[in-house]
Amino acid sequence: MISSITLRSLLSLGSVLLACSFSSLTPATPAEEAQLEQLDKIERDLELQRDWAKYRWEKTNNECYQKYWVNSCLKDSRANYRKEIDPIHAQEVELHEVQRKLRASIRDQRDAAKMAERASAEKAAERLANQKEFEEKQKAAAARAADLEERRKDAPKRAQENKAGTQLD
Repeated sequence: MISSITLRSLLSLGSVLLACSFSSLTPATPAEEAQLEQLDKIERDLELQRDWAKYRWEKTNNECYQKYWVNSCLKDSRANYRKEIDPIHAQEVELHEVQRKLRASIRDQRDAAKMAERASAEKAAERLANQKEFEEKQKAAAARAADLEERRKDAPKRAQENKAGTQLD
């Protein structure tokens, strides 16, 4: 388990790195990705701590039902649970804030890179070529459809000609 001092130092380090990452609009660096993975690991550790606290609370609640003063015991059990959970919750809130800012930074950097790629002359030429190719395919499909319709209109006439030309005596 990660101690709260270690978590706080990691979160403060994360805040500093996050502030540095906002200053540049380069694509997401491996360091940012690694930092996000590290924050996700911390989050999993906090969830594990929360689950153990909940397990201990439920166990204590079950033991309370064996006693005569059930309500008092449940109240004390809940108070102890809150004492365990409140620091974990505070750490989670701080962690989620850093994660949200880091993810937003990474997303903004990726969006900026995509926009720069779209603005390139090479991509514009490719889009124009694709559009022309699409229009040619549409014209070819329309010509095939018109030819098919013409053949359907002429079908009775051709059938009559075939019938007249292939009489067997």
